[in-house]
Amino acid sequence: MAMALDGIKVLDLSRLAPGPHCSMLLADFGADVTLVEAIPGSSAKLGGTSGMRRSEGADRAAAYNALGRGKKSIALNLKDEAARRVFYDMVKGADVVIEGFRPGVVKRLGVDYATLAKINPRIICCSVSGFGQTGPYSNLVGHDINYISVGGALGVTGRPGQAPAIPVNLVADFAGGGLTAAFAICVAIIARAKTGRGQDIDVGMSDGVLSLMTSAFSGYFSNGQPIRPGEMLLNGAAPFYNTYQCSDGRWFSIGSIESHFYEALCKVLGVDEYLQSQFDQAKWPEMIGKLQGIFKTKTADEWMTIMSQYDICAAPVLEMENVVTNEHNLARGMVVELDSPIGKVKQIGVGPKLSDTPGKPRTTAPILGQHTDDVLKGLGYDAAKIAALREQGAVG
Repeated sequence: MAMALDGIKVLDLSRLAPGPHCSMLLADFGADVTLVEAIPGSSAKLGGTSGMRRSEGADRAAAYNALGRGKKSIALNLKDEAARRVFYDMVKGADVVIEGFRPGVVKRLGVDYATLAKINPRIICCSVSGFGQTGPYSNLVGHDINYISVGGALGVTGRPGQAPAIPVNLVADFAGGGLTAAFAICVAIIARAKTGRGQDIDVGMSDGVLSLMTSAFSGYFSNGQPIRPGEMLLNGAAPFYNTYQCSDGRWFSIGSIESHFYEALCKVLGVDEYLQSQFDQAKWPEMIGKLQGIFKTKTADEWMTIMSQYDICAAPVLEMENVVTNEHNLARGMVVELDSPIGKVKQIGVGPKLSDTPGKPRTTAPILGQHTDDVLKGLGYDAAKIAALREQGAVG
């Protein structure tokens, strides 16, 4: 079956989560992704037929590394001129180069967009960095927590008077970074079909976070009221859009904003006295207290059984072990099994469902340098040349 990105060749120089997530998304939809990985020790002279000998530990790590699935791996020491020439040969037939270094590193390595565009004017380069390639923060180091701080997401989470609630690194690394980069690359591919030229893409994760907050800031620009943690309808102030602990210690989420959903909620919980008080914010703390007591009388699963019979926006807060056994997630194909050198392994499936060209995880991740020889042979390098490159530490 044809895949949406069949024929698109991607070279991925990135290391940390955002870049690999981006190229995983592209690979899931058919892109031919080659990881261009560093040789351990930069210039280590490694024997064998690949950069890393197979071992139980290496195979297991690769099998469960979902971000590396569907990709090949070549090990190159880009500080070596011969390795750079190999990379340039790869760029001649490539469509996309992804990198996640600090600003300026690719220029020092000689693999920046200006250099690569001279080799292949159709090349699309995508740089994924914390704060982008320009601006006063561009050279600052950081991680997800810092990018969601500058992008505004961390400042609106949590409960009043408490420290901000720190989410797992989803918002900046994966949404603001990887997902935004994959979207931008697909846009650039479409643009290239019109212009015949590639282009340079600058993805700053803090920019991506701020873009995700477009709607939130629309309200602020309109009424001048900033969102504070736990003080608005959508971040914890409203009793009908909140979480409640159940008798089994688990949590249950309610999102009954619309009037008919709210009315159904009040009737099922037996709090008809609040039917006319949905947007009476003075009564919200009282109602939250009442609902806290009610939800403590049943387990999360019992509440789901009750709520699902009515038009009520509700769901248990699933712990990780329950997410991957949940009947809906399984029915949607969001937990898949892949064959690997260590047997079948489970991974998370593909989110978007395309009717004609669906995505699919195809292979588990390679070990470091697993495809070095294959890639070099595909570029026309003979066995003697490959051996010489490995001996001088240019490839692994």
